[in-house]
Amino acid sequence: MDAEALDELAGQLQGEALGGRGLLQLAATTGLAAYAVWAAVLMPGFRRVPLHLQVIEAYKQGLQPAVGYELNPWLLWLARYRARRAGYQGKVSFLKQDLWKANLSDCYNVIVFLAPSVKPPLAAKLLAELPDEARVVAGRFPFPSWTPSSTIGQGLEQAWAYDMKEVRRAARRGTAGCAL
Repeated sequence: MDAEALDELAGQLQGEALGGRGLLQLAATTGLAAYAVWAAVLMPGFRRVPLHLQVIEAYKQGLQPAVGYELNPWLLWLARYRARRAGYQGKVSFLKQDLWKANLSDCYNVIVFLAPSVKPPLAAKLLAELPDEARVVAGRFPFPSWTPSSTIGQGLEQAWAYDMKEVRRAARRGTAGCAL
C-alpha cells in the first residue's frame, strides 16, 4: 500500500464505531497484554516451592530460627497466613526486608530459590557474611563458581548444598596460583 491509500483508509476508520467484533478484539488484546505483564513481572513470585513451605520445612528439620525474606507484600501476607493456618505462627517468621540489605552473619543455614543471574552477586554476599560453619542450599539453579558438597534430585527438583568452609577453601586454592 502506498501512503495515499493509507491516508484514505485512516480517514475512513476515524469516523467508525468499534462495534461488537471490534470490542471483542480490543478485550482479547487487552487480556493478552495483561497476561504478558503478569507472566513477565508477577509470575516469578509465584514459586513452585512457596516461601512458607521452605521456611516451615527448615523449621521442621530443626533449623532455627527459620526466617523468610520477601519484598512482595502479597506473597509475604500469604506466607504468614499459611504458616499461621498450619500452626507455625511464632515458630517461623517472615520479614519484609531486602535480602541484599539483611545481615546474614548469624545465619548457619541458608536456602535460596533465585534466578541464575542473581547467583554471582549473592555468592559474593554469602562469602562475605556467612560463618565457616554455614551451609547454603540452592534450589533449581546452582551457584556457577562453587562446587557443591552434595546434590539431590534432578531437573527442576534438583538442589545443591554448599558448605561455606569448603567453598572458601576452594576459592583460596583458585586464587593462590593467580598473579595479581
